[in-house]
Order: sequence, then structure tokens, then C-alpha cells
Amino acid sequence: MIEVIFNVIGMTGTALVVGSFFMLQLEKMAPQDLGYNVMNLSGAILLLISLTYNFNLASVVIELFWIGASLIGLYKYVAARKLKASAVSES
Repeated sequence: MIEVIFNVIGMTGTALVVGSFFMLQLEKMAPQDLGYNVMNLSGAILLLISLTYNFNLASVVIELFWIGASLIGLYKYVAARKLKASAVSES
């Protein structure tokens, strides 16, 4: 039963990461969109959780990099929103 739970967690993460990539390719999302980065971050975290049960070092490493890239994207999103808000308040 526990194996099924971790497989569902991993498949959900896969769906989020692959889904965000498809949405990007279909031009339904942009790389700087909040949704794109949240989907990637959530998917990578879920995949990392699933890897605690079925450990694979190479997969853990790529998910850690994916999480890092998603966090950079989220930081850039927040910074751009703050910059836009300050520009609006100054005008």
C-alpha cells in the first residue's frame, strides 16, 4: 500500500512538470508566469518525495536542480511584481 502512495505522489509530480512544459510549448503559459513556476516547483517536490521511497541519486540531483530553477523563477516573478508596483505608485 505504501508503494502505491509513493507512486501516486511521483506520478502527480510528473504530471505537473510535464504539464507545465506542454503548456509552455502550446503558449498557454510563459516561463515567467507564476503558474508555470509553481507547477514546476510543486512537481519537483512531489517527485523528490517519491524518491525517498524509490531512491535514485541521479533523479534526486535533477529534482534538486529543478527546484532551484523554479525558486529562481519565483524570485524573478516577485521582483518583477514589486518593480511594477513601485513604478505604478511613482506615476
